[in-house]
Amino acid sequence: YLLILLIVFSIIIIYIYLKEKKLTNEFDALNKKYEIIVKEKMEKETEYTSKKNDVDKINNIDKEILEEKNIYFQNIKKLEDKILKGETNKKIAYLTFDDGPYNLTYKYLDILDKYDVKATFFTIGLGKERCLDKKDISCYPLYSEIVKRGHTIANHTYSHSIWGGLYSNSENFITQVKKQEELIKNETGVVTNIVRFPGGSVTAKSHKEAIIKKLKENNYGWVDWSAQDGDGGNLTSEEQALNIFKSSIDENIEVVLLHDYNYITLSVLPEIIEYLQQNGYILLPLFYESNMVNK
Repeated sequence: YLLILLIVFSIIIIYIYLKEKKLTNEFDALNKKYEIIVKEKMEKETEYTSKKNDVDKINNIDKEILEEKNIYFQNIKKLEDKILKGETNKKIAYLTFDDGPYNLTYKYLDILDKYDVKATFFTIGLGKERCLDKKDISCYPLYSEIVKRGHTIANHTYSHSIWGGLYSNSENFITQVKKQEELIKNETGVVTNIVRFPGGSVTAKSHKEAIIKKLKENNYGWVDWSAQDGDGGNLTSEEQALNIFKSSIDENIEVVLLHDYNYITLSVLPEIIEYLQQNGYILLPLFYESNMVNK
């Protein structure tokens, strides 16, 4: 009887041992799985944190760019002030291009890139759903291309309709300005507050002062020009363009009027840039706070 009890007891002990060992092994396996899961979770959290930081950086890029641009323009303003006070022999030229964008504008942008020069493009909107110089493509992508390449995009009214009622009264003019502002904003995300009168401010004639008042009320600045190559008129040769241009350069701060539809100007643009640089001019993009912008 005692032997039977010992055998039964031994069987029970062995069963318990085996059961415990099995449970221990299962626990160890589960524990290892848990450790793997915890490790993967930590890696995913680290990856998430890293990606979140990257996303935060991306979201802050526009803000950082704007801050850097503001500092850049503040420094240009300081240089302008010194030039105007005669405290430095440095000079500034603002290359400005009117009436675009055109398909030809791409070639203008490439030349500016080649010389690492930033300029200002006074754009219009009427008819730009198809490039006037290449009807099978849209010129809308050029608004963002101008901005992407670091240039100032500015407002030349939506229609440029000098003889079509633009200058009939100040309300018509400001409506055209706001319409173009909206187009630029939609295409680029940029809200520009620099305007050029089509034909220059003198073209507004008796409505000029009322228009200027309306521009000020809407926080716009406006700018004419002090130099040009004559490409808005009957330009016939590169030699003529360069002669007109060189004879018009006589200020320490120049605002140069050009048109990015003109093939003659495109041909002489490298010479225009080199002439200005050789004569001590720094070529820069316009900005609202500039002394050249009337406010």
